[in-house]
Amino acid sequence: MSERRKALVRMEIARAALALFVEKGVAGTTGEDIAHQLGISTRTLWRYFPSKESCVRPLLTTGLDAMAQRLRSCPRGVALLDHLEREGAFDEDDRLAAGPVADLIAMTAREPALKAVWLEVHHAAESVFAEIIAERTGAAPGDLAVRVQAAALNAALRLAAEEGARHRLTAGLDGPPGGVGALVRKAIAAAAEGLPAFRSAPAAEPRG
Repeated sequence: MSERRKALVRMEIARAALALFVEKGVAGTTGEDIAHQLGISTRTLWRYFPSKESCVRPLLTTGLDAMAQRLRSCPRGVALLDHLEREGAFDEDDRLAAGPVADLIAMTAREPALKAVWLEVHHAAESVFAEIIAERTGAAPGDLAVRVQAAALNAALRLAAEEGARHRLTAGLDGPPGGVGALVRKAIAAAAEGLPAFRSAPAAEPRG
């Protein structure tokens, strides 16, 4: 089976698992339920995923994979936010975070096993971001400054997604004002600013 076909099967499993989690709850869903929904054996299911909760992983990695691609394609000398705007990334974030994905991210707040998968996905993404930043700067991926930048970007994306999902649940199906893309833009901008609350005050101008 080709890698492309395997990826398609993994996504089919992810969607089926999420539908069952929404309908029956995570605790009320078994691996057998997911396999039955797809017409496959549990043995086949476990070849793709080690646990029922991990079955939804492909849905959680889609946005992070897209961000990694955009980081790689960002021209040198161009601000990341400008590049993302030109690429239509924030509109894409709205599409990716709509519907089932938003429901899934919201579920991670109350389902510890799903939360673990969500954090694991972001931990893996952080390493990818560090490699991309290191390549652009000429530093090593393990360099502290590189790791901090990767962690800041990763946290910005995770918090924006969680805030969007929370807002969708509490304020209605339309989601936050401006969409999730606006939250991602705001979060990345905040990460890019560093720690403005701790910057030194501008020097007073001398009096004539």
